Amino acid sequence: MNVLSEETGTTIPEKGEDVPVLVIFAPTACGKTALMETLFAKTAPFGNRAEIINADSMQVYKGMDIGTAKPDKEFLSRVPHKMIDMCLPNEQFGAGEFYRNANKMCKDICDKKKLPVICGGTAFYIRNFLYGLPPTPQVNKTLRAQIAHRMEIEGKEVIWNELKELDPESAKKININDEYRIKRALEIVLETGHPRSYFSIPKTYRKGFNFCVIELERPREELYNRINKRVELLFNNGLENEVSQLIKSGYTKDDPGMQAIGYREFFTNKDEPLESIKSCIKKDTRRYAKRQITFFKQLHNVIRIPADDINQVQETICKHFPFLKDSTLDQM
Repeated sequence: MNVLSEETGTTIPEKGEDVPVLVIFAPTACGKTALMETLFAKTAPFGNRAEIINADSMQVYKGMDIGTAKPDKEFLSRVPHKMIDMCLPNEQFGAGEFYRNANKMCKDICDKKKLPVICGGTAFYIRNFLYGLPPTPQVNKTLRAQIAHRMEIEGKEVIWNELKELDPESAKKININDEYRIKRALEIVLETGHPRSYFSIPKTYRKGFNFCVIELERPREELYNRINKRVELLFNNGLENEVSQLIKSGYTKDDPGMQAIGYREFFTNKDEPLESIKSCIKKDTRRYAKRQITFFKQLHNVIRIPADDINQVQETICKHFPFLKDSTLDQM
């Protein structure tokens, strides 16, 4: 395990100095929300000393509370989170939007003499925030409009197949229902002659921040069991009714929010029994967790800690940010 020096991050910096940011990520159902309550609730060890920025790509959508396992209002009153309920399910909110919003939020939190804490499991959000956005070309509005028109006329399958021919690596990573990312990837390869992977992301943390990065881990079988139990709980809490209400509100399978696991299965399996939909959600979530684990292994300079080892997490945070040991906020 990598242990960071006690000499780093001794105080909340003045303006112009590196912004301290704690980043905690883990696969879905690993126990991130419970950890946030244990450490950052108002009466917890770091209560009132930090503010949490949510890094879950689907909890940004309003009305999608049960299927995304979004913290409820009572929980948020004890453990406030930013970057929740940012937009409607038919609006696009991607890694770029997260990056820009999180940048500003971290600096604003630091100005209040508190520690910004980014917590979530959306891999691209975490990676881009740590390493910076890849230097992709600027938008060609004419080409973008042409691709959008073609997708509307010819269908997303045709556009996805064209992307598969020109940039098979990107096509493999993008779900065929993710129209925004399909169009953007095709736009890049047509505009530049290079696949999106050509514009690689840096391998070192970006400047201007003092990061402490922790990944929470669980044994694979234990994680899968937690996923299965969570899906059962989502249905018990009214997931089917939530999806029905969203459909009645006019949202369709093509909307960004409705492409999330826990929602899209109600469209792709609409003629199947409820138990079949539930089984499909469990399977898709387990596969998603597997992809998260694989992706997270590629990140460098990460401290990996068992999810239930709260003491080790707390000690690691204090070692990197000693100002959290102080008895009052005025001492920061």
